[in-house]
Amino acid sequence: MAFRQALQLAACGLAGGSAAVLLSAVAVGKPRGGGDADARPPEPPAWTEGAQPGPSLWDSNWDRREPLSLINLRKRNVESGEEELASRLDHYKAKATRHIFLIRHSQYHMDGALEEDCTLTPLGREQAELTGIRLASLGLKFNKIIHSSMTRAVETTDIISKHLPDVSRVSTDLLREGAPIEPDPPVSHWKPEAVYYEDGARIEAAFRNYIHRADAEQEEDSYEIFICHANVIRYIVCRALQFPPEGWLRLSLNNGSITHLVIRPSGRVALRALGDTGFMPPNMVTRS
Repeated sequence: MAFRQALQLAACGLAGGSAAVLLSAVAVGKPRGGGDADARPPEPPAWTEGAQPGPSLWDSNWDRREPLSLINLRKRNVESGEEELASRLDHYKAKATRHIFLIRHSQYHMDGALEEDCTLTPLGREQAELTGIRLASLGLKFNKIIHSSMTRAVETTDIISKHLPDVSRVSTDLLREGAPIEPDPPVSHWKPEAVYYEDGARIEAAFRNYIHRADAEQEEDSYEIFICHANVIRYIVCRALQFPPEGWLRLSLNNGSITHLVIRPSGRVALRALGDTGFMPPNMVTRS
């Protein structure tokens, strides 16, 4: 309709320049239903040129805990059919949400001859105090603390635990620092492939062991703290969000920072916070 009115105005002697402008405005307007048959779809923005499309599908069974994958379908009773299957699926279905708090250790002495000598600096101890205060202030009923067995993580846990005295703690070698996978783009300092081969298997084992949806037996939401290292946390975040794990080194985490992952019963994962240190004064923030 607007197009016909523009033609009538032009035919009635509207100045040529004004008519041209008006016709141009009508031509680029959003076509209405039943409009011109030769209307073309909009072109993609110029900034997308050369972009490579990535994986578009979320793997709902990323943790191998999708209910259907936990059932031996070969033992299915043909007579009871769908009712029996639905009942068995419900038995394996998660009901609770898991909240995963990933804490990077505080600043430490990097010049120690042995790993045991890499203790927290005075500033690092203050950072751990602030992280502990922050976690306690959230008012959450934390279920447990799992921490790396490396000295700097143990000392960070000792300080944080003072603010969460009723929360049990467990040490594990799986969360020790390492090189999870060769980063992309590559880094300037070279590492032999054997380093990624060994560390990567261990850190991947930590991910599979600790990062998954809740067990079907879990009735209430859980809040768990993992105190470990920057490389481990960055890799876990990439894997949990189904981002390319080779991109782990593109993320940066401050000492004593809090990263918060949420895993829903459906297996969906959300990142609530990444490397949060907003509770620290700016002069106390470090990344060593």
